[in-house]
Amino acid sequence: MPAPLPPALTVSGLAKAVPGGRLLFAGLDLAVAPGEIIAIMGESGIGKSTLLNLIAGLDRPDAGSIAIAGHALAGLDDDAATRLRRDRLGFVFQAFHILPHLTLAQNIALPLVLAHSHAGDALIAAEAMLAKVGLPGRGGDYPAQVSGGELQRIAIARALVHRPALILADEPTGNLDPETADRILALLLAEARASGAAAVIVTHSDRAAAIADRVLVLTAAGLVPRAA
Repeated sequence: MPAPLPPALTVSGLAKAVPGGRLLFAGLDLAVAPGEIIAIMGESGIGKSTLLNLIAGLDRPDAGSIAIAGHALAGLDDDAATRLRRDRLGFVFQAFHILPHLTLAQNIALPLVLAHSHAGDALIAAEAMLAKVGLPGRGGDYPAQVSGGELQRIAIARALVHRPALILADEPTGNLDPETADRILALLLAEARASGAAAVIVTHSDRAAAIADRVLVLTAAGLVPRAA
């Protein structure tokens, strides 16, 4: 019998304060199984985006530990942490972080290129993702030629193209109309289910939270289940 897979994400006793000393949260625990989708909600300023940055290793906690697929972030040097993010994570940033000097297809293909995929194959995969997010044939356009909502779809396509083990999404439908939001949420769900990926989605949207297996609320004392 094969050994059981480690949790996609394990967070234990996490604490983080902002400059000036105000505590965002402490004693935060979270375990996410492979294939599980978690939605995290909470009031503005409570630290939801900060939590995603900590999970991705883009910021350091003041206390506690984080492990992705059994790999403790604290035990990784900068190169190893970069490889872990490249190979196992897909991150949808709230601010998109689309590179203006690259075409839309090149932006989407970037995780594959960084993982040393053949450039031509990476662009083919990027064009396929463009179609999935409702932007077929736009691969040669540049970010300045598309709307904010379209940029958000590019960011989601880039996060999914390399089929990561863990998807982190910060307000993935925040700039989308309801119809497009539904299409993107269906894509996130389908891609996660197809690849067995786990996902942690930070959102204010009940529509986005509805696709999750669990909905949690971030408080100063950690994560608690959302009341029914």
